[in-house]
Amino acid sequence: MLIEVKIGALIMDPNTNNPIVVLKGVESETILPIWVGAFEANAIALEIEKIVPQRPMTHDLLRNLIVETGFKAERVIINDLRENTFYALIELTAKSGELVTLDSRPSDAIALALRLDCAIYVEQKVIEISASSQTEQSSDEFAQSPEEWPDLIG
Repeated sequence: MLIEVKIGALIMDPNTNNPIVVLKGVESETILPIWVGAFEANAIALEIEKIVPQRPMTHDLLRNLIVETGFKAERVIINDLRENTFYALIELTAKSGELVTLDSRPSDAIALALRLDCAIYVEQKVIEISASSQTEQSSDEFAQSPEEWPDLIG
């Protein structure tokens, strides 16, 4: 089962100083934190803030390529979590109607979804795996409930 999500917040992990994209369910209380790299977080933040760089960044270039070749972005799916690594798919439709699926890192898929204005989904199993791994962690990383996380993005 797929759960539609949106970006709820883009925050820094106080323990590691790494950026976290917090995905929130559109029609549910689902919360999914995904740790991302600094460059990917910057690409996401630029698009959220609608800041246009002087020259196209990599995600802008990929968006332009998709649009110019006549593809339409259908959706992005965060589809797996293995050994603490998230996996994603980008689903595109060609002019012929053929569905093309591209393997992607979630951070890149999210940055591209923002640029292509397409929906972001998470597989239910990813939510379940993430929730079970979070409860197994002994650190205070998740001592705060998701409601206490900063709501930086509306």
